Amino acid sequence: MALSNSQYDAIMREYGRQQMENQHALEARRAEVYERVPKVRSLEAEMAERSVACAKRLLEGDGEALPRLKEELARLKEQKAGLIQQAGYPQDYLELHYKCPDCRDTGLVDGRKCHCFLQAQMKLLYAQSNLEHVLERENFEHLSFDCYDDREILPQLGITNRAYMRRVAESCRRFAQSFADTRENLLFTGSTGVGKTFLTNCIAKEVMERGHSAIYLSAADLFEVFSKNKFDSGDEDNMQEMYRFVLDCELLIIDDLGTELNNSFTSSQLFYCINERMSRRRSTIISTNLSLAGLRDSYTDRVASRIMSGYTIIPLYGRDLRLDQR
Repeated sequence: MALSNSQYDAIMREYGRQQMENQHALEARRAEVYERVPKVRSLEAEMAERSVACAKRLLEGDGEALPRLKEELARLKEQKAGLIQQAGYPQDYLELHYKCPDCRDTGLVDGRKCHCFLQAQMKLLYAQSNLEHVLERENFEHLSFDCYDDREILPQLGITNRAYMRRVAESCRRFAQSFADTRENLLFTGSTGVGKTFLTNCIAKEVMERGHSAIYLSAADLFEVFSKNKFDSGDEDNMQEMYRFVLDCELLIIDDLGTELNNSFTSSQLFYCINERMSRRRSTIISTNLSLAGLRDSYTDRVASRIMSGYTIIPLYGRDLRLDQR
């Protein structure tokens, strides 16, 4: 679950904000108790004075000062707790309260990311993936096969389109469920409206809910990132960060490849993106209306060859479902 430096800093700033909020809440509770039970303030002041006095005695060589202090503090704390409870407050009312007791709102437990950090990380990556709202309606739970034909046998498959799509959906589920171990690549081909984007979104939701980083980009947006990173120095830091994230996120979805304005730059950048992500063992899903021959014609032989050798190719069939739903 790779995070950029700015994403990591954003999460840690939230932990800092939470720590300040915890401290302010404690100060408010303390002021409330001091007003209702003034004796508590005097007991805390006495505890502080005794601690300072003990430190002085330790510096003077009094080896018995610390054990005596522990006994005195234990007695004063017991008095304080009794006063607080008598006033109707919980025993821990004047202690810091944490949103996550496990890491005490630091994000780390024994130097490792706490479970709450991983949740915050997933939420941030999810929100920045361009998928958050789409995936509320396009996911495996909402996947229906009713719109696929169940009467005509597809000659190239020997089964109906509905039966075939059930197989495809099951393979997509397996891809998402085994994502952490397999890190495969998929290419969905087929005409407009046959379900390519819906299936990629189903996979994306499942993958992200398992805590992996994903980003969705149309082909036009992808090449705009590449172009701005190379030629536009106006927002250099953000573009470089986005460029690095495109290359290093655990799942990159490139939608509608072939609809962008194609030239030698897009061909070279596509090859670099595909090749670099494969070298890093990062998964990529591409959807396109182009056939394999069309990919070769549009993006050169080496792009098509790299895809054919490193991707599972899933052709989809049928007519535009969006026309049927109108």
